[in-house]
Amino acid sequence: MDRWVAPRIVAAALAALLVFGCADKEPEYIEKPVEELYNKALDSLLAENYKTAVKEFDEVERQHPYSIWASKAQLMSAYGSYMINKYDDAILSAERFIQVHPGSRDAAYAYYLVALCYYEQITDVGRDQKITEQAMTSLEDIIRRFPNSEYARDARLKLDMTRDHLAGKDMEIGRYYQKRGMYVGAINRFRSVIENYQTTSHAPEALHRLTETYLALGVAREAQSAAAVLGHNFPGSAWYADSYVLLVGRDLKPEKDEGSWISRAFRSIF
Repeated sequence: MDRWVAPRIVAAALAALLVFGCADKEPEYIEKPVEELYNKALDSLLAENYKTAVKEFDEVERQHPYSIWASKAQLMSAYGSYMINKYDDAILSAERFIQVHPGSRDAAYAYYLVALCYYEQITDVGRDQKITEQAMTSLEDIIRRFPNSEYARDARLKLDMTRDHLAGKDMEIGRYYQKRGMYVGAINRFRSVIENYQTTSHAPEALHRLTETYLALGVAREAQSAAAVLGHNFPGSAWYADSYVLLVGRDLKPEKDEGSWISRAFRSIF
């Protein structure tokens, strides 16, 4: 779905092509009829000449800013920019459309396009995750504003992957701190995964790493609680087997502490 124009936008655009398709070719003027400009831009878009289409849709808006086709051209220009990976331009055009036409039936697609632009710029976990956070915020915005739309369904899937990505970043930093004996910093990162991303694939490892780091600090009770929560929620996990062996080696066993922040965090989900 990511690389397709929303169906109703395409329908509107093609309808415009049918309405104006029979118009005689006009001579070259500085200012041209809106139908000529729009149809030319649409032809470029359908031919996948997106860079040209963006310029031509922008010209529709420039010459006929109060025309009904100006708003459609604005969103089509955003789509064209997205297709050639001009994400900043696409975001600006889509956000401008939202500001000017917040009640439009195409506003949902504009929000979705903004989210896609952020989502497709997500980089590996070794880099700054500002874009990932912006993608998450935009995806959550779609789900909140348009919960029953086709865009919300896709946004939910992408949101899960985005959260998993952010959890992966916290895990990477936490492991870095742990290897260097910076246990408090490591615990804070692993705790972030448990509190903010506990439904992601990183939760079992985060609980195991908490068991390790709490033991390294001599905080046996929290280590036992982390292992107990791990065993209860992910009993078949290899991470639980590792935590169990680690505790037994210290003459300890997994033991849930209802007062522990770990127990409280998981009680809200499981």
